[in-house]
Amino acid sequence: MDKEIKITKKVPRRGDDGYKVVSVRMREEMLERLDALSARTNRSRNELINLLLDAAMEIVKVEE
Repeated sequence: MDKEIKITKKVPRRGDDGYKVVSVRMREEMLERLDALSARTNRSRNELINLLLDAAMEIVKVEE
């Protein structure tokens, strides 16, 4: 009895785009500043947070 098992390729689910969801606690004042920057730049909070974190990672210095 030759039986065949067919397995189809997995279709990427929504959100499987290389990004992961994280949760961050943020002071209300910081959120207000972020929202103001979002309005001025016409960018989403998410986009701004990613841009700002990426820039900060390039300039951070760890003191020993």
